[in-house]
Amino acid sequence: MMTMTITIRAATDADRPAVLAIVAPVLAAGETYAIARDLDSAGVEAYWFAPSHEVFIAEIDGVPVGTYYLMPNQAGGGAHVANCGYMTASTAQGKGVARAMCEHSLARARERGFRAMQFNHVVSTNTRAVALWQTLGFQIVGTLPLAFNHPLHGYVDSYVMFRAL
Repeated sequence: MMTMTITIRAATDADRPAVLAIVAPVLAAGETYAIARDLDSAGVEAYWFAPSHEVFIAEIDGVPVGTYYLMPNQAGGGAHVANCGYMTASTAQGKGVARAMCEHSLARARERGFRAMQFNHVVSTNTRAVALWQTLGFQIVGTLPLAFNHPLHGYVDSYVMFRAL
């Protein structure tokens, strides 16, 4: 069996087109992020590369296959808890990219001094992500009933997931 090496590094300005090529279709699908599905390219870029986001890119053999951002979940008294958003290219799903990015983000969050990580809005129908986050130590600490209007399933629950670092 062939082993793939996933490399994760900070995204540069030169990576923006590759990152946006991963992010834009996911946001447009509207199945996993509570953000407008009709953002133009400037809106997608402004969202993913927000000033508070430290953005990373995942590559296999130099080919971009995923991206994530790391940021404080809240300001002030909540700034010790990290938050992330992750996206994997459709061509790389099921290859361990999301796991590698989450593991990388947990290490990076510790380096930055965060004490915990929280995901505020994990859509319940995103069962692969929910299961993965649970294997990485996250617990569902709250359910937001019918908080997400899924384009295929209608109103579904979202979870708040948390883990200490």
